[in-house]
Amino acid sequence: MSGEHPSSTEAGQRLYIGGEWVEPDGGHYAVVNPADESVVGLAPEASCAQVEEAARAAAEAFEGWSRTAPEERAAVLDRAADVMRREFEPWSALARAETGAPPAIARGMQLGVGISRFRRYARGALEPVERGFVPQVTEAGPMGRAAVLGALEARRPVGVVACVTSYNNPWANPAGKVAPALAMGNTVVVKPAPQDPLSVFRMARALHEAGVPAGVVNVVGGEAVAVGEAAVASPYVDMVSFTGSTGVGLRIAEVCGRSMKRQLMELGGKGAAVVFEDADLDAAVAGIGTTFSFYSGQICTAPTRVLVHRAVHDRLVAKLTAYLGFMKVGDPSAPGTVVGPVISAAHRDRVEAYVALGRKEGARVAYGGERPVVNAPAGSPGSSRGKGFYVAPTLLVDCANDMRVVREEIFGPVVVVVAFDGGEDEAVALANDSDFGLLSYVWSGDVARAFRVARRLRAGGVGVNTVGRHMEAPFGGFKRSGVGRDVGSYALHAYSETQAIVWG
Repeated sequence: MSGEHPSSTEAGQRLYIGGEWVEPDGGHYAVVNPADESVVGLAPEASCAQVEEAARAAAEAFEGWSRTAPEERAAVLDRAADVMRREFEPWSALARAETGAPPAIARGMQLGVGISRFRRYARGALEPVERGFVPQVTEAGPMGRAAVLGALEARRPVGVVACVTSYNNPWANPAGKVAPALAMGNTVVVKPAPQDPLSVFRMARALHEAGVPAGVVNVVGGEAVAVGEAAVASPYVDMVSFTGSTGVGLRIAEVCGRSMKRQLMELGGKGAAVVFEDADLDAAVAGIGTTFSFYSGQICTAPTRVLVHRAVHDRLVAKLTAYLGFMKVGDPSAPGTVVGPVISAAHRDRVEAYVALGRKEGARVAYGGERPVVNAPAGSPGSSRGKGFYVAPTLLVDCANDMRVVREEIFGPVVVVVAFDGGEDEAVALANDSDFGLLSYVWSGDVARAFRVARRLRAGGVGVNTVGRHMEAPFGGFKRSGVGRDVGSYALHAYSETQAIVWG
């Protein structure tokens, strides 16, 4: 594989196709820093023909990579993680600039998690992929003589995987697709989100330096919807792994259904946070408050829909309001900033439109609701007043479960509160009255009750008195929140087909 051509030039980032850095047919577009609207860099705009070239390269590389020893695949992933660690400071700074995340998020939850996922699936490449069954005695019959039959369950790679990634975390999300897919022996075509793709090309650079064979990893990109559509529809692609909105996921599923492509979908969420009257309200507030601070609410697992028993409703709202008072909105590079910008002006306008809709539907704004004006630190590229895509953390109360702000994913720092008067049955009914079912949460001082309720919630995961995630537990959604499960060994299963071998 050639290392002669740099990944980017003064003219902008190149595509990565077949082990080569390739100039994009569609030129380049500017990637904008959401914090100050400065230009971070120039991202490539691939043509549909280049996407097809990438998919073909992945298909041609599949046979060799799928037969590579697991130890060799593990070594490539480990070496790539070494490169990411070596480049930690500049690459985490790039992630911060692309996403508008505070430094701690960019370092720990973006690049840091990306590295840890490559390490995890380097180990995952060595996990057993075959399992024997107890021999079975069969009587003589139409199928042949009496015999003792042995059987083996074997997991095999799917083939070429199109990884279509989300903008809220340009390191952890792609790493959670690419690393387990490669560990299992698949090849990949990665289509990063157009808002912050430059970090994903750094990941490709790390894999290139780590010695991944030509065609095993390909990264294309662009603002045009046609680029993603070409990756999904390519006849060379056997599986699509997508993280994003339910609306886009439904369209991808239609395309996959036409040719029976395998799918792994992590889609929208409207996490219910059920707070009973005996809950530790301070703990509940700290958990719910992550919606405002973590990625500025741009995370599908956030507890955005608070269902609180009326006996503690006023106290919870008061505590949430006080909590918000300490959440400084501002440039992510400024000391003390807790809430940074959302990803774009269009998304800021969308979130603000939902707040206006909530008011129209009868919700009361207990906190926030107005656009903040942020001054960037002196000397920064966007230091003029009012730059950046900021949304005030907002708390909507007096909500009803039939309001659109309660039912639809806002994907911003907005929390809605619905009161209930009854017991477990009413709480469960309200929580399950949703099109979504990704992660939900229960806070109660009675752990037995909390687990009882958790088991009844129609969600792929439930946090009991916590918003923490166990990184070996299966992750995915019920209903319109997705299809399939990943994380830990479940990701290895997601990127494999199960084969049975029987002998007599």
